[in-house]
Amino acid sequence: MGWLWAIIVGLVLGVLARAILPGRQNIPLWLTVIFGIIGSLIGNAVARGLGVEATSGIDWWRHLFQLGGAILMVALGTPLWASISHRGRRERS
Repeated sequence: MGWLWAIIVGLVLGVLARAILPGRQNIPLWLTVIFGIIGSLIGNAVARGLGVEATSGIDWWRHLFQLGGAILMVALGTPLWASISHRGRRERS
């Protein structure tokens, strides 16, 4: 059940990150989910490091750090994906 939640959270965070970032991100949905999952792991690590991983009630700080990690991953991963996918297209031509 943990993997299912990771995929759902990754999807939500990845889609939110893509909506927040300006411009168009030409990455597939599966990569959006992976970036969201990695971003949530980064956000959890930052929250743990700052001592706000678990609070009473809703963990707003942890969720904001997770979203920030997802935004970072989408922003850094999109140009990398573009260079990899364009290189593969040129080699096949």
